[in-house]
Amino acid sequence: MVTFVNKLTVHGDLDEFLAVKQRLTSFMAAQPGYVSHQTLRHAGAPNVFLELAVWQDAAAHQQAVRSPEFQSIVKGLGPLATPDPGLYETVEEPAVAGAAA
Repeated sequence: MVTFVNKLTVHGDLDEFLAVKQRLTSFMAAQPGYVSHQTLRHAGAPNVFLELAVWQDAAAHQQAVRSPEFQSIVKGLGPLATPDPGLYETVEEPAVAGAAA
């Protein structure tokens, strides 16, 4: 498993950004290898978001982002937000509360 992390700083229309982001999320969720997705909003900076998307592997993620449909949708984010993306591998799993060590 890999996790795609993208910090997005919105400098354009927030509603338009959210609409484009929703189209991207819907597209990605339908792609082979997609596992899950979460969007976080910075508590002190309402124009800063973190996108977290779990994929089965890096190849599945790369195949999705190279598709013409993804490229078409993502173009709409350019004038609205500045991305800071990265693909991360899990180093350690979170501890489960109440689990025996």
